[in-house]
Order: sequence, then C-alpha cells, then structure tokens
Amino acid sequence: MKTRMRSLVAGLLTLLLAGGNLSMLNAQSARGQSGARAAGAAEDLDASRSEMRAHIERYIQDRGSLMRVYPLRLSPARSERMRRFHTEWRDKLGTLNFAGLSSDGRVDYVLFKNHLDFQLLQLDIEAKRLAEMAPLIPFRAAIIELEETRRAMKAVDSRRAADVLNKLKAQIAETQKRVEAGLPAVPGRGARGGAEAAAQEQKVEPIKVKKAVANRGLGAVGSLRGTLRSWFNFYNEYDPVFSWWCDAPYREADEALNAYSNFLAERVLGLRLQQEARSAPQPQGAQGAQRRAAADRPAVAARAGDTSDIVGDPIGHDALMAELAHEMIPYTPEELIAIARKELAWCEEEMKKASRALGYGDDWHKALEHVKNLHVEPGKQPDLIRDLALEAEKYVEENDLLTVPLLAKEDWRIEMMPAERQLVSPFFLGGDNIIVSYPTSSMSHEQKLMSMRGNNPHFSRATVHHELIPGHHLQGFMNARYKPYRSVFSTPFWGEGWALYWELLLWDRGFASTPENRIGMLFWRMHRCARIIFSLSFHLEKMTPQECIDFLVERVGHERENATAEVRRSFDGSYGPLYQAAYLLGGLQIYSLQKELVGGGKMTNKQFHDAILREGRIPVEMVRAILTQQPPPRDFKSTWKFYGAVPAN
Repeated sequence: MKTRMRSLVAGLLTLLLAGGNLSMLNAQSARGQSGARAAGAAEDLDASRSEMRAHIERYIQDRGSLMRVYPLRLSPARSERMRRFHTEWRDKLGTLNFAGLSSDGRVDYVLFKNHLDFQLLQLDIEAKRLAEMAPLIPFRAAIIELEETRRAMKAVDSRRAADVLNKLKAQIAETQKRVEAGLPAVPGRGARGGAEAAAQEQKVEPIKVKKAVANRGLGAVGSLRGTLRSWFNFYNEYDPVFSWWCDAPYREADEALNAYSNFLAERVLGLRLQQEARSAPQPQGAQGAQRRAAADRPAVAARAGDTSDIVGDPIGHDALMAELAHEMIPYTPEELIAIARKELAWCEEEMKKASRALGYGDDWHKALEHVKNLHVEPGKQPDLIRDLALEAEKYVEENDLLTVPLLAKEDWRIEMMPAERQLVSPFFLGGDNIIVSYPTSSMSHEQKLMSMRGNNPHFSRATVHHELIPGHHLQGFMNARYKPYRSVFSTPFWGEGWALYWELLLWDRGFASTPENRIGMLFWRMHRCARIIFSLSFHLEKMTPQECIDFLVERVGHERENATAEVRRSFDGSYGPLYQAAYLLGGLQIYSLQKELVGGGKMTNKQFHDAILREGRIPVEMVRAILTQQPPPRDFKSTWKFYGAVPAN
C-alpha cells in the first residue's frame, strides 16, 4: 500500500512538474522567437573548420608564454629566442600539406606565413634601430644581465652587484658628457655653451645622434631604469645583506639614470618636463615602489599651443614598403599619397557644392566655420551622442544593410574624456565605450571654444556611427565571437577601414541629407585624405610635424589646437607607421569590394556586410579571396589594385 501511495504521489508530482516545465519552455520559446525576429537571424555560432586553427591557437599561447619569460625588449637573449621561435614555426608551416587544406585553411596558412615572415623582418629592423641608439645606452648590457640573472633564479652576489651599480653611475655620467659634447652650438652661448672646450680638455669623444634616434634612446633609458628598479625591489628588504651592500649604490645609479633621462629630454630633444619628472623622488621600501608606476620616459606634459613634444621617428621608404607588403597593399607610399591627393581634390569640389547651398559661394572655409559654430551647449553633448547613435542603428536595420545582434545594441556606454587626454585625442574614441571630447570647466576660454567647434553635431554625426554601430563597437562584438584566433593577424586596414567604409557608403546613400551634414561628413573625409598625405610624407622625411599641423589647418580646416593634437597622436609611438593611412585606404578597399560583389549582383548588402564581420580582422585582400571563393596559392603575393590606375602626381 505504501509503495502504491508513493508511486501515485510521484506520478502526480511528475505531472505537475511537467506542466510547469512545459509552461516555462513555452515562455522561453516565445521569448527566443521574439529575440530571433528582432535580431533578424538565428543566433548561429562560429562554424570555422579551418585545419590551421589549432596551429595558430597553439602559436598564440606559446608566444604569450615566451613573452612572459623574456619581457625585456632590449635584451639580446629575447631577440635570439624570438627569432628561433618564429623560424621554427615557419619551418613547421613548410611541412604541412597545403594542397589538402580547405579554403579557410589556405587563407589561414597564407595569413600565418605572412605574419611569421613579418615578425622575423621586424626583429631585423629592431636590431638595426637598437644599433643606431647603442652609443646612447652603453650601460644596457649591465642592467639586462642583472635582471636576467635574477629571472634565471641564480643566487645574487650582493657585493659584486654593488660594484656593478657603482660602475653604472660612472658610465651613465660619462655617456651624458659625451652626448653633451656632441650637441650643436647654442646661439649666443659660444660653441656648445662651453661643452666642446671642456670635452677637448678632458679628451671626451662626442656622441652625435639625430633627434629621432635620441627620442628612441630616451624611451630606452626609461625602460632600463624600470628594469633596474624591478631587479632592486625583488631583493631589497627581503635580503638584509643585499640591502646593506646595494641600497646606496642603487639609489645613486637610479639618480644618474633620471638625470640622464631628463638631460636627453630637455637638452637634446628640447622637451618641457613636468616638475615631478625632474626631481623624481624615490619611494622608500617595496610598498612605495609598488605604488610608483615604472615610466618608460620622463613625464612630458602636452600643453596647449606647444608643439615641442612632437618628435616622432621616421622609418624611411624601405621600411614603409615592408609594412605595406605585410598589410597586402600593392602600392608604393608615393602612389598612396597620389591617391589621397585625388580624393582630397574630390572632397574640395563637394565642399564647394555644399557651401553654395548655404549661400557662401565657393568659399567652403566660411561654410565650414558656419557649421563649426552650430555646437550644442555645455552639458548637452552626451544627449546628442545618444541620439546620433540610435539614429545610425535604426538606419542600418531599416534599410536591411546588416544584422545587428540584440546584445550588441545593449552593450555600449558613454564616458567623457578628461581635459588632458583631449590634448592628444581631441575627438571621439570608441568601441563598446564611446569616449566623448567636449570642454571641461578647467580649460581656457580658447580651448573650450575649439573643443565645442571641433565636436559640433554635424561633425559628430559623421563619427558616432564610425565608433559604435555599424563601426568599431559592432566590429569588436563580432570579432570576439567569430574566428577570434585570427586576432593575431589584426590590421588597421580592416579595423579602421571598416568603420571608414560606412562613411563612404552612407554618403552614397544620401545619409547626409542637409548641406550642414554633408559638410560634416566631408570634413572627416578630407581629414582621412590628409592623414595619408602627412603621415606617409613624415615617414619619408618630406614633412616635419609643424608642416603636418599647418596642412591640417589650411587644407582641412582644423582648429589649430585640434590639428596639433592629431599630429601629436600620430607620432607619439602609440600607433604603427601605416595606422593613420589605413582609415581611408582600408575603407576604399572594402568600398571597391562592395562594388564588385554587391554592385555585380552576387550578394546583397546584408550578406556582404555580415560575411565580412564573420571573417575576422584580417587584410582586406584575404577577405576578398574568401568572398569571391578564390583561395590564395601557397606562394601568394598581393596584386589587388583596389583603386585601379594610380593618378598622376
């Protein structure tokens, strides 16, 4: 009886639970169907079947391990180990059966080989650049040896270490004297301010270096100082014998490095340092050291109206050609500059048309000034950005241009950019978090006006969709979910090119419906043309930073402070030499591919755009190979002339 009752109760519970589960499943199904309809497609997963994926993922992990083991970029041991690592992978690649690979596998093979070849080439270039600045850092070997001995977990010889530190102090001081002796004469102060005469008396051999090499050396000195600090803090206070021997010699060596670093910055490069960079007080003990960030170079404050901190490091024609080959761009720097000049001329003609519509005739500079002054009041910029972002989302969905996942529309935020950062980034920065430039109360009156004028609604309308949807935010969202292993092949020609491409496409579709909006879009298009011209010309040593600033002001219509910040950002070492050129050139690549496939009736806009977002951040010529179903050969060389014939200079 009890058994029968238990069975009856169990049966009733099963029926009740089943009913509840059915109700819950029905509700979930309804929500899921609604979500799928809203998203425009089923939530599919990354279906990559590339035979190369496992190889590439292993390479990424192994490289990460080695970079943790060998973190010192100035170390010969690191260079040798990374060269051996990449050579071994390239040799391994050569043993694979390329003919047996799928289409995706062949693309990944070519991408991987291109990456490995470039990494080996970069090691050669780094060695050459290090040799150029070697006279500025003759003490490098001693500092590297101390840290690598520690990392090898060998016992420290505290007395010997103190001797090394003591010699370091003298070697740094001697190097500074030699660099000072090599400085050019200072007008009104005699030959080198007396340094040359002193050098002759002391028989000091002068060191003469170009400004770009000195700037590179300044970063190296800061890096070495951080390395020495890391070594010292590992033992200090934990090993009383070490502290007894090395505390004073270390602080004297560190002070010498700080003085030498400030000397290079102020005397050789002519930079203005923050006061704390000159004094650089030392923290006491390990806890103090942890609180202090190990800077790579002295703190040089960007200042309104000051361009002295813009130095840069031109890489020259041959290095540019190597970079272009790696990015699969079969044009010379000179040809790309010619393309940019042609595009700029087109923009100027379109500017005149918009200017006439506003009643300013062909004087588009006046029309541009009119648009700049249509800025919103302080405090209202976030509202504007929100509205512009929603407008762009609505437009691409209503016109069936691409799929926007529901979560991607939720997953972005707005933050305001600090005033000091606006001296380097005067406009928006983006991704899942759009960072908005607009005046702060601490800015001067002139700075406030420049920031407001440079971020007016019509300029902003052309950039919000660049940063969010369909631009960078949607890119990042999809890259994290589709073929993420291809991130190691990342290129700005795809990354920035995709966001810029939408500016070209939306222009063609009449998204800019008013003269003011057309001027806003044209301003940025001219800006991208100018970036190609001034960045490549700088690296070819045909334009100085000041000439770059003047070009942006005169040919594009930038506020001078904004132009200065743009050039500062371009050459501060944060970006590769082709990064600024990649915006418009990458956009033109995708634009050309869209004309070929969508214009040719082979794909719809939505199919085209969705497919690109699922292939990863790779060179656009490889995207073309995938979408046209033309797998690259094993010995692939870039040949796609996406712009056609190069215009005459």
